[in-house]
Amino acid sequence: MDRRQRRRLLIFLVVPVLALVLFLTDDIVIRVITIALIIVYVAFIIFLRDSLKFRGSSSDFEDENYTDEELFDQPASENYDDSFKIVSKNADAEVITAENYKPDKTASKTTLRPADLKQKFEEIANEKFPAEIGHEGQFAFVLEKMLAVIKEAYMANTAIFFWYNKQKEKLSIEKFVSNTTEVVNKKLDIEDDILSKIINKGEPELLTDISPAAEADVIRYYDSPQAIRSFVGVPLFYEKSLIAIIAVDSKMADNFGIETIYALGRFVRVITMIIGIFEEKHSDDISQQRLTGLLNLMGSGIKFEDEEDLINAIQSSVTYLIHWDAFAFIYYKPLEEKFVTSKVINKTSLKYIGQNLEVELGGTLVGKSISTGVPIKIDDTSLNEYLRYSKVEDVSFDGSFLSVPLVYNKQIFGAFCFESLKKNAFTNTDVHFLKESVKLFTYIIYSFSTQTLLKSYISIDVETKALNAEAFKERMTSDIAKTERLKASGAIAVIRIDDFLEQDSLFDGNPFPQVLETVAEAISQELTPLNLFGRLDERVFAVYFFDATAKDAFIWSEKLRVKVARKPIAVVSKQTTFTISVGVASASEKSDVEEIIHNAELALQKAIERGGNAVRNIN
Repeated sequence: MDRRQRRRLLIFLVVPVLALVLFLTDDIVIRVITIALIIVYVAFIIFLRDSLKFRGSSSDFEDENYTDEELFDQPASENYDDSFKIVSKNADAEVITAENYKPDKTASKTTLRPADLKQKFEEIANEKFPAEIGHEGQFAFVLEKMLAVIKEAYMANTAIFFWYNKQKEKLSIEKFVSNTTEVVNKKLDIEDDILSKIINKGEPELLTDISPAAEADVIRYYDSPQAIRSFVGVPLFYEKSLIAIIAVDSKMADNFGIETIYALGRFVRVITMIIGIFEEKHSDDISQQRLTGLLNLMGSGIKFEDEEDLINAIQSSVTYLIHWDAFAFIYYKPLEEKFVTSKVINKTSLKYIGQNLEVELGGTLVGKSISTGVPIKIDDTSLNEYLRYSKVEDVSFDGSFLSVPLVYNKQIFGAFCFESLKKNAFTNTDVHFLKESVKLFTYIIYSFSTQTLLKSYISIDVETKALNAEAFKERMTSDIAKTERLKASGAIAVIRIDDFLEQDSLFDGNPFPQVLETVAEAISQELTPLNLFGRLDERVFAVYFFDATAKDAFIWSEKLRVKVARKPIAVVSKQTTFTISVGVASASEKSDVEEIIHNAELALQKAIERGGNAVRNIN
C-alpha cells in the first residue's frame, strides 16, 4: 500500500472511531460533542473533495503523476506566484487558430435568410402609389403604412387616425389598421370619453388598466366592446391648430407607458412634415392645372366661329379649374332672351339635368345667383330640398353645389355651376379664384354674344360678301313674288365645294379659307344684276336667277364648274385645283322658298353621288 492509500485510510478511520465513542459513553454532553465532530468532519471531507475536483477540472490538474499529498503539501509560493500559469498534461494539445479556422458561410444562408428575402424586401420598400388615387388618396396611402408600423411596433390591437373638425366639433376616421373589423363607420361627437379629453386638453392621454365595465364608455370607436385594457392617444397640431389624433390600444394591461407617448410624438412630427409636403405639392399642382386651363382658353388655335366652338373651349378649360363631378354652363342667348343650360357634363351614374333646359330665375339657386350677381355655395345639399335650375328638374345629387355668375360690365351672361358628391368640397378660396378667373371667360362670352347679335342685324356674310342664309331667303321670297306677278320664269342653283383632304401634312395648314375665298370670287364674277347670291352653309352657296329658266341656270352652272376646276389655287408654297358640285331646280309657278331650295339640294345630292365635279337638275 502506497503512502497515498494509507493516508486516505487514516482519514476515513476517524469517523468509525467517533461513532464508537457514541456507544461507549452515556454522557449526554460527550454524545452531543461527538455527533457535532462527526458532522463537521464529514462535511469538511465532502467540501474539500468537491473543491479539489472543481480546481482540477478548471485548471486541468487531473494529471495521474500528481498525488493529493503533493498537491496539498506544495508551498503557496510555488502554487500561486505573481504570474498565472495554465498547467496542461499535453503541451501539443489541439487548438483552433486563425490559420486553421474556416468559417461556414453556407450555414448562415440556409438558417437565417429565406430564399425570397430580397424580393419581399424590395416589394415593400418600392411599393408605389396606386395609379387611380389622387392627392388625398396618396396621403391616406402613406398614413396607412405608418399606422401599420405603429401597430406592429407596439403589438397593438388597433392603430387609428382621426381628423378633427373644430367647426362641427366632430371626429372622423381617416385610416386605421386593426385586428378587428368592428371599427365604427361614422363621425364621433366630442363628449367626455378619452378622445374628447385629448381634444379638450390638447394633451396626450394614457390608460394602463381599463375596467371591462367602463370600456364601452371610454373607447367609443368600436361597434362593440373588444376587451381593450390599455390605450394611448396623442394630438396632432398643424400650424398651431389641433387637427387630428393618433390613438393606439391593446388587449393587454400596461402595454404602453410614457415612453410610448414620446415615440408617438416622433410619428406625429413625421406626419405633420408629410402633410406640409403634400399641401405644398398639391398647391403647386392645382396652380399648374389652373394655369393650363386658362391657357387652353387663350390658345392661338382657339376660334369661336359659332356657339359650339365657344362651348367646347369652355369645357376644355373648366376641367382644370376645380374638382367636380357634374358641371353645367348656363348661357344667355340674346336672340331668345333666356338663360339655358348650353353644356352639361355628368361624370357619375346619378340622374342630372339635360341640355337646353331653361333656367327659372325665381325660386332656384342658379336663378338667385344670376339675379344678384353673387356666387352661391351650398356645402351640404342633403340638408334641404334645393332647386338648382328649374322646378321640373330631376336631380339625385347630394353633396356640394357652387354657382358662379358670369358678370361683365354689370351685365349677366350666364353662370358656371359645379356639383360634387363630397360635402364641403368647395372652399372660400375656390370661390375667390373662380370669381377672378371667370372674368376672362365672361369677356370672351361677351365678345361672342355681341358678335352674334351684330351678325343678326346685318345681311351680309363677312367672309364671302354674299347674303347670309336668312337675308337670301327673304330677298328670294320677294323675287319669287315678282316673278309670279310678272308671269316670268325663275330658277335656283345650289353650289357646294367638294370635299378634299384638309391635312396639315399636305398643305401646312387648313386650305379651306383660301378655297372658300377663291370660289366665292369666281361666283361673283359670273353674276348679273338680276341674280341673288347667298351663302347657305359653310361650304354651300345659292344663286337665284330672276327671269331665267332652269336650262339657263344649268348652262351657267356648267360654265362655273369648268372655270373653278381649271383655276389653280395657291396654298402656301403649293398650287392645286378644287371642284364644285351644283344642283339646279326651277322656281317657276312655286311660292315656297324652302321647297325650291330643297329641290335644288336633291339635285345637288345626285351630283355628289356621282363623285362630285358635276351639275344635275331636277324637273
